[in-house]
Amino acid sequence: MSQPADIPALIKQQGILPLFYHDDKDVSTAVISALYSAGIKTIEYTNRGAQALDNFSYLSAQRDALWPGLQLGIGTIKDASSATDFAKAGADYIISPGFSTQVAAAAKDAGLPFVPGCMTPSEIMQAEQHGVQLVKLFPGNLLGPAFVSAVKEVFPRLQFMPTGGVEVSEENMGAWFKSGVIAVGLGSKLVSKALLEKRDYAAIENLTRQALAIVARVR
Repeated sequence: MSQPADIPALIKQQGILPLFYHDDKDVSTAVISALYSAGIKTIEYTNRGAQALDNFSYLSAQRDALWPGLQLGIGTIKDASSATDFAKAGADYIISPGFSTQVAAAAKDAGLPFVPGCMTPSEIMQAEQHGVQLVKLFPGNLLGPAFVSAVKEVFPRLQFMPTGGVEVSEENMGAWFKSGVIAVGLGSKLVSKALLEKRDYAAIENLTRQALAIVARVR
């Protein structure tokens, strides 16, 4: 694990949270290098394949040499054992697609921030009661910016980040930031399947720079 950081503050400062997974550790390494070159300081690697834990362990071991200061989060964590395994592998924070008391407890035991996915006020209440600071609104494209505007006043101590369907465009990202989010999660719209297949890391870097520039303009 790298040096402890204020993860919500870092994600807020960055304005976007890139997230991706690839079975090949060399491809994963190259993608992170492209994101890091664009100015990214924290990334969500998703637990979405058989090689996820091995790849994450490898990436975590490489980071001090390749990406000084990078904070590596692990996403798509749905059970306590996975949370514990990835914490041991060097995760800096845990992200889930939904709220789980078991994952929340495992993250707390590991001393790691927990960022749960929530879709309803009831789930957001649970997250707040478990000490969560940052809530992932998922799937973002189904909820929309109006949802954020509606719930922010009810949960003034929480910060929100939509993930799922966010577009790398001034119109879409601008609407989200206007609603009061601190950042947006960017998955396949940023690290797309097509770019991965072509190994077009330069395009991933350029698109990431565009996304960061949009954030700077709209918020």
